[in-house]
Amino acid sequence: MATSHTSSNEAQSKLPPLTPGVYRKRLFVVALIATFGGLLFGYDTGVINGALRPMAEELGLNAFTEGVVTASLLFGAAAGALVCGRLSDGWGRRKTIILLAVMFFIGTMTCVFAPSFEVMVVGRFILGLAVGGASTVVPVYLAELAPFEIRGSLAGRNELMIVIGQLAAFVVNAIIGTVWADHPSVWRYMLAVAALPAIALFFGMLRVPESPRWLVEKGRDEEARAVLETIRPFDRAQAELADVENIAEEEKDAQVIGWRAALTDKWLLRILLVGIGLAVAQQLTGINSIMYYGQIVLIEAGFSESAALIANVAPGVIAVVGGFIALYMMDRINRRKTLIIGFTLTTICHVLIGIASIALPVGNPLRPYVILFLVVAFVGSMQTFLNIAVWVMLSEIFPLHMRGFGIGVAVFFLWITNAFLGLYFPTLVEAVGITGTFFLFAVVGLLSLIFVWRQVPETRGRTLEALEEDVSTGAIYTVSKRDQLRNRASA
Repeated sequence: MATSHTSSNEAQSKLPPLTPGVYRKRLFVVALIATFGGLLFGYDTGVINGALRPMAEELGLNAFTEGVVTASLLFGAAAGALVCGRLSDGWGRRKTIILLAVMFFIGTMTCVFAPSFEVMVVGRFILGLAVGGASTVVPVYLAELAPFEIRGSLAGRNELMIVIGQLAAFVVNAIIGTVWADHPSVWRYMLAVAALPAIALFFGMLRVPESPRWLVEKGRDEEARAVLETIRPFDRAQAELADVENIAEEEKDAQVIGWRAALTDKWLLRILLVGIGLAVAQQLTGINSIMYYGQIVLIEAGFSESAALIANVAPGVIAVVGGFIALYMMDRINRRKTLIIGFTLTTICHVLIGIASIALPVGNPLRPYVILFLVVAFVGSMQTFLNIAVWVMLSEIFPLHMRGFGIGVAVFFLWITNAFLGLYFPTLVEAVGITGTFFLFAVVGLLSLIFVWRQVPETRGRTLEALEEDVSTGAIYTVSKRDQLRNRASA
C-alpha cells in the first residue's frame, strides 16, 4: 500500500500541464448545464421564504402546518440524497441528473396546483427528493469532470448557483409579492417560475457526457477516453485516464469496493464520519433557517411585513457576492484554513446578533437595521468561507468506488439536520427569541471549530486519485497533522 501511495503522488506530479484550448469552453458549458440543478435547489428552498404567508392564508395553515410544509421538502431531500447517491453509483451521474430534472418539474407543478395542505406536502416532498438528489450528484459529477488544478472553483460553481437560485427566489418573491399583493394565489406564481430551469436542465443534460471516472469504474474505458479528450488536452487526457484505471484496478485487486467496504474499513469509516460531521456542522450554523425564515427574523427584529420582504433581498445579494469571492479563493487558499475562518466569523456574528437583540429592545429605531446588518454579515461570512468549501470537500474526499454512497450519507445527515431546524426554528424563535436562538448557534459554532481543527484533512491541490490513495491508507490524516504542527511552529 505504501508503494501504491507513492506512485499515485508521483503520477499526479507527472501529469502534463493544462494548456489553453477549446476544451476549457466545453468543460465550462457542461458545468453550467449541470449547475441548473443547483439553481433549482436554491430556488425551491428559498421561494418558501416569501410564499409561505400568502400560502398559509389561502390553504388555512397554522404555525405547525407552516413548519410541516417547509420541512416536507427537507425530509424529502434527506431521502433523495441517500437514494440518489447510491443510484448514481450504479446508474450513472448523467442519467440520475436527467431523472432529477423530471422530478423537479413534477414537484413544481404539484405545488402550483395544490388545492390543499396535504397535496402541497406531497409536492414539496417530491421537490425535496429532487433537491436532495441534486445536492448529492451534481457536485460529484463536477468534481469528477474537473482537472485537479481548478476542481475547487469548478465544483464550487454548484453552490454559487444555489445562492443565485435563492437570490432569484427572493427577488421574484419581492416583485410578484408587490405587483400582485392583493391576489390570494400570488404564491402559486412564485412557485411556478421554477418550472423554467427544470426544463432547461432536462434538455441540457441530454447533450452532455457521462463522468469519465464513473465510466472507468464500470469498465467502459474507451468511452471514458472519448469524454476526457473533449474536456482536456490530448496528452493530459491519456495520462489522467491511465491514473484512474490504475486506481480502479488496485481497488478490484484489493477487493475494496462499494459501501460495505466503507462500513468495515477503519479509514473509510473515518472519512465517512468526517463527511457527516462537516455536513451537520454547516447546517448547525443556522444558515438555512435564515434563508427559509429570514422574513420572520426581520419582522421579529422590528421591520414591517412588507419592509421585511424587501429587506430580505439583502442577505440574498451578499450570498451571491460571497459565492463569487469563494470561487476565487477555492484554488488559492487551503480548505481547512477557509473552514476555520468561516466558523470563527459566523460564531462571532451569532454572538453579536444575540447581544444586539438584548442591547436594542423592541421599539428601538436602530434595532431592525443593526440586526439586518449583522444577519447580512453572517450570511456573507457563511457563503464566502463555509458553504462552497464544505460542498467541494464533500465531493472530493470519498474514494471513487463509494463516492456516491459517501456523499449521499453525508448529505442525508445534512438534510435531516436542516429539516429539524426548518421544522422547529419558528417555535424556537417564539420560545427563546432572537437572543437565545443565536446564542445557541454560537455554542454549536465553537464545537464545529474544534471538530474542523482536530479531524478534517486538507484536500486542495491533489488529484482525486491521489486523495483516494491517502484516504484509503490513512495517510491523509498524517499529512494534515504534520501541516498543523508546521503551522504552529511558524506562528
